[in-house]
Amino acid sequence: MQIIKRRESQKYAFDNRDEPALHVIEGETFQVETDDALSGMIDDDSDDPFIQGFDGKHFSELAQATPGLFNPVVGPIHIKGCKAGDVLAVHIDWVDPWRYGFSGILPRIGPLGDSLRYPDCADGHVQVIEHLAGPSGFTRDGTAKYSENLSWPLEPFIGTLATAPEREVFTSVLGQGPFGGNIDCRDICAGHTIYLNSYNDGGLLYIGDVHGGQGDTEFTGIADETRSTVQLSCTVIPNKRNPCVRIEKPDSIVAVGINLPMEHAVYDATDNLMQWLADEYDVPPKDLYIRMSCDPAFRIRTYQMVRLQTIQHVVGAEYPKSRLFNACLLYTSDAADEE
Repeated sequence: MQIIKRRESQKYAFDNRDEPALHVIEGETFQVETDDALSGMIDDDSDDPFIQGFDGKHFSELAQATPGLFNPVVGPIHIKGCKAGDVLAVHIDWVDPWRYGFSGILPRIGPLGDSLRYPDCADGHVQVIEHLAGPSGFTRDGTAKYSENLSWPLEPFIGTLATAPEREVFTSVLGQGPFGGNIDCRDICAGHTIYLNSYNDGGLLYIGDVHGGQGDTEFTGIADETRSTVQLSCTVIPNKRNPCVRIEKPDSIVAVGINLPMEHAVYDATDNLMQWLADEYDVPPKDLYIRMSCDPAFRIRTYQMVRLQTIQHVVGAEYPKSRLFNACLLYTSDAADEE
């Protein structure tokens, strides 16, 4: 199996001029080792690891660039047979976080960075989170140990997954769009298929910014940031263009919206969902439009709502597959009028 080792190919932008770090064929399984979003805040996996601080040389060197050299990605990965104008379907087998992750508070940057009421939420702080193996023997189904008294199940996912755009170059920390990017979507995880537009031959896929877990919105701007190993494969849907990222889960589908302000992201996600269901599941838009207000199974997922430079809000409109093949509009005033 082909594998890209950690720091063997580390980039900070989605750029179609980059030489591919790996060539794979459609359906081929491969692995990628990713770095954490701050390129090594925890340097080793010993029982007493050295931890970089936000006030140290490591962080200051990353922050000197504009924008900062945060959120490194691996790639691009060239998928043989994928063309510009196709959709790349990325199938994620599993995501194994490293032994440690970290969260905390970026100094003076988060939503409470200038708070007088909560001054201790403005100062830089690194919170180490230990990742313990689960029943599989790997961290993919393991536990996040936040403190001696608090743990929770790991729910690892890929925070940044993108194809190279056609004409523009986006940084891996601020880049977002129909090509994917830094969207910190918790549903980009094992067992799910992610649909990204391909704007270049080969697709040119980038992967990075794995999180061991994340709460809705990633409010402070730092989730459980960690190194990882990811196993995945890709297939191609020819001659197709989606309005934005789409996610297929075993029992539901999620259409993503990326925009500012938040309500516009919600509008975009629901429009993406309506197009998807009309085109591929034959659900009439009028029917879905009504269901979105009355069916409790329709949900809006808030993935990312971070206050950081040009970062936009990311939401998902989710609907279960079990609802997609049922009879539509059985009793309507229109039908009554026709009778």
